[in-house]
Amino acid sequence: MGWSGAARDQGTFCFSCHTAVPYALARPSLRTALAEAAPTAAEHQLMEDVRQRVRLWSATRPFYTDQRNGPGKSAQSRGTEAVLSALMLAWDDERSARLSAETRAALEHMWAVQLSSGPDSGAWAWLDFDLAPWEVPDAQYYGAALAALAVGVAPQDYRSLPQIQDHLQLLREYLARNYPAQSLHHRLVLLWASTRLEGLLASEQRQALIEAALRAQNPDGGWSLSALISPSSRRGELLRDAVSDGYATGLVTLVLEQAAMPRALEAVRHGRSWLVRNQRGHGGLWVRGQEGFWVTHSLNKRRNPSSNVGLFMSDAATAYAVLALTR
Repeated sequence: MGWSGAARDQGTFCFSCHTAVPYALARPSLRTALAEAAPTAAEHQLMEDVRQRVRLWSATRPFYTDQRNGPGKSAQSRGTEAVLSALMLAWDDERSARLSAETRAALEHMWAVQLSSGPDSGAWAWLDFDLAPWEVPDAQYYGAALAALAVGVAPQDYRSLPQIQDHLQLLREYLARNYPAQSLHHRLVLLWASTRLEGLLASEQRQALIEAALRAQNPDGGWSLSALISPSSRRGELLRDAVSDGYATGLVTLVLEQAAMPRALEAVRHGRSWLVRNQRGHGGLWVRGQEGFWVTHSLNKRRNPSSNVGLFMSDAATAYAVLALTR
């Protein structure tokens, strides 16, 4: 939030798939364990930024623009921001079981920029910086699955409102039409969404998907992100690593927990055990004191593990590990 690279107009900052969104989803789950009565200052500041950008939707510039970042970036930014804003606010409202005015507005913005024609009808323009797994062309499907999750967690039976049914049908059709071509990572996010919004997956698809996740589990009980991502996800070669990591293990364990399939109970137990054993940070001579995070490395390039950018994947890993261990 204080990083100059994230600063945007109107005193706001951009929020990301790798850090801010996972933080917003996971941090509230620690309140009970830590005996906290209210959101932390960081949570409050983050969510106020999201609400501020929702309130100023027509006055704020996109996170990235065509003029500064290349053709299509304005639309991609608006689509991505609309989905992420709706998800973060709907997730927050679920705790109170009341749909706030800002969340309702965020969902309206999301539907307003949904694509309604062409091969991607039903989805959203999605940021593509050739950075797997969240900012590559096929991540458009990931974004659509997050939109479905936002609708599913929105309280007060939001999913049943008559005015959203045409949009919801377009979304369902897009997710079904493009499902066969998706990586295991994107399919698992859809499985997560399907636990909150009915009708996204047929029972045989759910079963086959769970079996694929079980086959991808490593002998140590964890999962590797490399095993979940298609090699063709980006234009350059991905850095492949079969070793279990925090993000893949946290995400898959969480999704299998939420799917509540008896076949996956043993895999979930081993996934949790891996997470308990591996909350240890990078380690190394430069570290002073215990590091409390879970590690995942970039698929795109080798980065300094102690830099902001070098920690992006571990930010997401830590959040999903927390969700898997607390939800």
